[in-house]
Amino acid sequence: MTHRRTRGTGGAKGPDELRRQIEHTRGQLGDTIEELAAKADVKGRAMTRAADLRDKAGAMTVQLRSTAAQAGHAVQDRATQVGHAVQERASHAGHAVQGRASHAGHAVQGKAAHVGHAVQGRAAQAGSTVQGRATRAGHAVERRAPQPVRTVVQAGLRHPRPLLVAGAAVAVVVAAVLLRRRQDGR
Repeated sequence: MTHRRTRGTGGAKGPDELRRQIEHTRGQLGDTIEELAAKADVKGRAMTRAADLRDKAGAMTVQLRSTAAQAGHAVQDRATQVGHAVQERASHAGHAVQGRASHAGHAVQGKAAHVGHAVQGRAAQAGSTVQGRATRAGHAVERRAPQPVRTVVQAGLRHPRPLLVAGAAVAVVVAAVLLRRRQDGR
């Protein structure tokens, strides 16, 4: 603000000094009037304050937009990471299920092969049994049968292949019946 100069009892030492003091006092008075006018100009101060607030609001808007954009990018990046993690876990789970299914398939295939070999063994055993019985029955029939029947039996003994085929067919039928009964729980 203004500061006053007070002089002692002596006045100006001449007219030039008095003029300088008057000019100086006028300058100080002008500054004081300008300061008072600025304080009294409420509308101007309000407009200046409004302009300052608009500038601050604009700066805050830009800052908020930038922060929102950064947050959006961060959320998008995180969502992408989570999506990749879920996809990777699903892939691992799929491979695990596929491996287990393959293992189960091999186990079923092994059991089926085992059952097939068992059936084949039983069929061969049944065929052999049937062949033995047929041979014994043939001999018994041959001893007791009349001459024309003996001739047929002897032909069967000389050429056993048709008898073996018939015996194997009977064995397969017997094995199939036994397996079906076993599966049905009888």
